[in-house]
Amino acid sequence: MSIELIKAEAFTAPIVESLSIRLLVDSFYDRFIADASHPVVAIEHVRHIPGHERSTLAGEWGLSLHLESTQRGGKSQYLLDFGYTPEVLIRNFELLDLDPSRIDGLILSHGHRDHYGGLEGFVIRYRARMRPDLRLFAGGEANFREKWIKRFGTDPVSWGMLNREALDSADVGTVCCEVPQVLSGAFTTGYIPRQSFERVLENTLVEKDEDNASPPPEHFTDAERLGRLVPDQHPDEHATCYIVQGRGLVVISSCGHVGLINTIRAAMAVSGVGKLHAVLGGFHLGPAPPDYVDHTVTELERLSPDVVIPMHCSGAKFLAAMHRQMPDRLVTTNIGTRLTFGA
Repeated sequence: MSIELIKAEAFTAPIVESLSIRLLVDSFYDRFIADASHPVVAIEHVRHIPGHERSTLAGEWGLSLHLESTQRGGKSQYLLDFGYTPEVLIRNFELLDLDPSRIDGLILSHGHRDHYGGLEGFVIRYRARMRPDLRLFAGGEANFREKWIKRFGTDPVSWGMLNREALDSADVGTVCCEVPQVLSGAFTTGYIPRQSFERVLENTLVEKDEDNASPPPEHFTDAERLGRLVPDQHPDEHATCYIVQGRGLVVISSCGHVGLINTIRAAMAVSGVGKLHAVLGGFHLGPAPPDYVDHTVTELERLSPDVVIPMHCSGAKFLAAMHRQMPDRLVTTNIGTRLTFGA
């Protein structure tokens, strides 16, 4: 079982000259999307792929981002999250002509299927072409716990769990980053403290377990197992971040279950950087009531981001609130969009 535990130590966040983020998997693809521009980020939308007139980028519920940074010493690439299914991730990865051999590592934001679902199939397809010391950087052991979902008054049903054995078999080492971790150009926040008004919203369930890590006893009946389910508080969620030279902090909140403001503040505390250049990703405000969304946007405005780029689970109410309060800082995306920060 290939697991590394990262221990807390003196932390110096790296600085990059530029950062490009490509949206590989999300729910929305518009072939007729218009060109867009913004003063602080270069926006390149994809409408069609030359040479692939009979194919199109595909969308599904989930998120996957390709990250490429330039810093002293060269360039680095990571794949952050993997969408819901390998079919969609692989389709878009190949249509966008990305090279698996150039990926320096894999990052998982948290253990939900719409973020890890494509991982195993992606690794199986490309492992022979990827670096031999490839590692997955995950927020903690809770990524490997079974998740349960309950909708519309039905009994909870299993949503499955990330297959550790498949990663081991593919010789992909797992690094559990429960504390901040320096990558090549990037850094992760480690555990995100709960320090704002935010709370974990509509969410998955996990089996009650005092240390939140050990597998449950096998002798429970199905009824007993369901009776042990409690709301998932996401101790495994962490954010991936960059410091762009001359610009400030870029925070990627893949889903933001523990709160967008909590996530940003954790990144600021870890890095020692108070200037928020950009925040992007899923903000998990789709299920939130309007007053909660408005409160979030007000607190976000106080943090003075240069640009806000919602994706995935951020929700229509968040977009509407941004249009009211910070329209000049809002950027929307399309599957295939590339966003470039810095030089």
